Amino acid sequence: MAMVTLQTAEEMKAAQEAAASGQTKDALAGMNVLTPQGEEQKGIRITEKALKRIRVAMAKEGVSPEQGGLRLGIQGGGCSGLSYNIRFDTQPRERDRVYLFGEGIETVGDTTGGKAVRIFVDPKSFIYLHGMVLDFEETLMRQGFNFINPNSTKSCGCGSSFSA
Repeated sequence: MAMVTLQTAEEMKAAQEAAASGQTKDALAGMNVLTPQGEEQKGIRITEKALKRIRVAMAKEGVSPEQGGLRLGIQGGGCSGLSYNIRFDTQPRERDRVYLFGEGIETVGDTTGGKAVRIFVDPKSFIYLHGMVLDFEETLMRQGFNFINPNSTKSCGCGSSFSA
């Protein structure tokens, strides 16, 4: 089972302030964060580890990189009021924002030859997700996507919901 870890805006700001004063490292330190092609950094960003994991999962699920993609969304519910929703979709919807990541960047086990990965975000979810970085963590204790979201003000103890 995949685990979702959240980082609130306050936690992210505290980590960045601590990094500036030399106390601890930045939440994104050491990560190679990818910006979508043709977009500014205020949209959705992902790390190379997330790119690799998305490609592996898309191949396993039989989702075509040319037509399908990963849908990121927000839904009501969870301990803190909102929770993340991740699933594959065969095509974007009419009003979706479509982000392209990683074209020409080959990852280990990549069978696509470095084709771009598409991420779909509906307009309502974008309000809560803009500026977010999607990372993937794999340790002995857990594995799953991490949502490093500057719009999150509070998260629950189980790490699967947040409030903005």
